[in-house]
Amino acid sequence: MKVALAGASGNLGRPILKALLDAGLLVTVLSRKTGNSPPPAPHPNLVAKKVDFDSVPDLKQALEGVEVVVSCLATIAIGSQNPLIDAAEAVGVKRFIPAEFGMDSLNPLCAELPVCKPKVSTQAYLLEKYKSNPDFTWTSIANGLFLDWGIEVGFLIDPGSRTATLYNGGDVPFSVTLLSDIAKAVLGIINNQAETRNRVVYIHSTLTTQNKLIQYAKEKDDREWTVTTKSTAQVLEESLAELEKAAQGTGDIGAAMIGFSACGMWDPKCGCDFSDRLDNEVLGIRELSESDLKKLVQSFVPE
Repeated sequence: MKVALAGASGNLGRPILKALLDAGLLVTVLSRKTGNSPPPAPHPNLVAKKVDFDSVPDLKQALEGVEVVVSCLATIAIGSQNPLIDAAEAVGVKRFIPAEFGMDSLNPLCAELPVCKPKVSTQAYLLEKYKSNPDFTWTSIANGLFLDWGIEVGFLIDPGSRTATLYNGGDVPFSVTLLSDIAKAVLGIINNQAETRNRVVYIHSTLTTQNKLIQYAKEKDDREWTVTTKSTAQVLEESLAELEKAAQGTGDIGAAMIGFSACGMWDPKCGCDFSDRLDNEVLGIRELSESDLKKLVQSFVPE
């Protein structure tokens, strides 16, 4: 099978590329002509192509013979995925996996968050494409936050500095997924296309809380932590203000989107606990045991 991966150099794109190649698939990596991302390491099953993500003709040429497209594009940077979708449908791609990889976009409250609205629009666009061409199908992945990356960069908790921002008290259960498990889910979709056709699939590596993660870290290093607390209502207000400033050229749109992501994943009304709707079994995802999770957290605690 021939798969195209758009955005292979990012935090998520790299493990997905590895998983696709390890599975023996033929992979075409698409990157921006104007970008400065380093090329992927040479591999006999890999072809790298520079494309204009705004040009349907350019993308069509790059996607000839491809059966599955996986998008890991940073939509803030490139805007709409629609040209890539148009090109994929035009050349006969059978399955499109858009750059969603996050919160529950089917939750009405979550869907209204500015970070989630483009994902909802992309799903609607994909569904319209399917209605006109039933051979063109899609699957979105809801995986919550990134577990290993989120600890590494100090977003979930920061074991290196023993600091954390606790949202809504730090005891909100939320779904969170290892980058490698998201890559497994992509393979699971490719291998189980009938079961995953035209819908959002839900996965997580574990359901946890911020306070539990801190507890695991303190079992290795029991020194005190410095924590601040915020309500997601406060974060939402701050993020909307930052977004407004960004529209005027003075704000940080990235910071605003991180804030909206925090709202989506630590406000229980946004459906941040996926445990009642998981597709782990279909996609080959094994949940972490408590000891596995503790070991992972403690791997980020300095010696």
